[in-house]
Amino acid sequence: MATKPELPVNDPQLDPKTGEFRVIAPGYTFKSVTNVISRIVLTPHTPLFWFFGFTLAGSICVMLFTAVTWLFLKGVGIWGLDIPVGWGFAIINFVWWIGIGHAGTLISAILLLFKQQWRNSISRFAEAMTIFAVICAGMFPLIHVGRPWLGYWLFPYPNTMNVWPQFRSPLLWDVFAVSTYATISVVFWYIGLVPDLGTMRDNAKSKLAQYFYGIISLGWRGSVKHWMRYETASLLLAGLATPLVLSVHTVISFDFAVAVLPGWHTTIFPPYFVAGAIYSGFAMVLTLAIPIRTLYHLEGLITIRHIDNMCKVMLATGLIVAYGYGSDLFFAWYSASHWEYFMMWNRMFGPMGWAYWVLITCNIALPQLLWLRTFRLSPGKVFIMSLIINAGMWFERFVIIVTSLYRDFLPSSWGTYKATRWDYAVFIGTMGLFTALFFLFIRVLPMMPMSEIRMLLPQAKVRPEPEPLEAGD
Repeated sequence: MATKPELPVNDPQLDPKTGEFRVIAPGYTFKSVTNVISRIVLTPHTPLFWFFGFTLAGSICVMLFTAVTWLFLKGVGIWGLDIPVGWGFAIINFVWWIGIGHAGTLISAILLLFKQQWRNSISRFAEAMTIFAVICAGMFPLIHVGRPWLGYWLFPYPNTMNVWPQFRSPLLWDVFAVSTYATISVVFWYIGLVPDLGTMRDNAKSKLAQYFYGIISLGWRGSVKHWMRYETASLLLAGLATPLVLSVHTVISFDFAVAVLPGWHTTIFPPYFVAGAIYSGFAMVLTLAIPIRTLYHLEGLITIRHIDNMCKVMLATGLIVAYGYGSDLFFAWYSASHWEYFMMWNRMFGPMGWAYWVLITCNIALPQLLWLRTFRLSPGKVFIMSLIINAGMWFERFVIIVTSLYRDFLPSSWGTYKATRWDYAVFIGTMGLFTALFFLFIRVLPMMPMSEIRMLLPQAKVRPEPEPLEAGD
């Protein structure tokens, strides 16, 4: 008979009544929450690990700028693109980065509407992660078109020739979907920052910091009117952002689903892509959250409860992704199409079949360990699993794009694909850009929402006793 794994009885994060881990460790007060989060930014002594991490990320950014500069000078021929594989690392990385940005919007919008309190501690840097991931993704549609200086042609603008963009082009759909997603994400992130920026302004010691946080806090004073407008704006933006979680990656999936190519032309792609995006997005949140809670000693605010819940979300979305893989196999067989059948057989056992089995291992086989509660409660193991899932999701995009293209309808047009060092330089460089932006964020702005975390404290839920009435009142 299976028994429930024993948990440490003396763990302060464990609620003795429910047997579950708390959302916030006991012992915190309004003042201590403010001090713990604000001192990370307002401290005059920046930790050495921050300098080391930012320097390393900045060095990798130089690789990105060098590769993009050479790309502009020489053209996309420096990449491994050929015939028939006209889409390579650029589109793979674009879809991968957009997917990573999905968790921030889901945590911010959907979990806010469902009043999930465990989201509070991780929402701020998840939203920031979304913005930085969209920045990394947004550059790929621009640089892979061959003439990036004419990127403004994608927008409908008044011109004397009356030449409008081709609205039937999936590339144009991507522009509008991603730009809308980025706009809502930035506004939502900034509105959530306003109360904490007012706190930072009031706690800052230097005049420069006071002026800086005073300007960007938009005159926040914490009055009842300010809080009412803040909560109304948050709910409205959450309502706007919620459909974006479904629509953005659905539009991205249309890049493939509207084609007639075997392996792409399938209706399962929209929900399959959305689930995969949330899957990889939560994996990236864990990749960031676990080192942050250790380096900045935030184990009492980002608790095991957060890690456990995010693992459950990953497990659920991972099963949806597995269903999508099974649907691919079923459709290839049930369609009775020779082309679909060969595409799937070649995807699994062809020259690049190794990539398919890597994604099956990383996205389906190994994540089944998340069923084990003892595994989910181990931050070190979960961190390694998050890296594995992110790698697997990148290989998923590689398999969908490359293995559907390099074996075309005609054997005479078959080819292969091999990425060049410039492909890898741009991809690794975007990782450096993402990390450098994240390091700047945690150094300049509060990485966790102080106002929302204070609402989780027991003393925030205690109503004051009414004062006794005097005689004659």
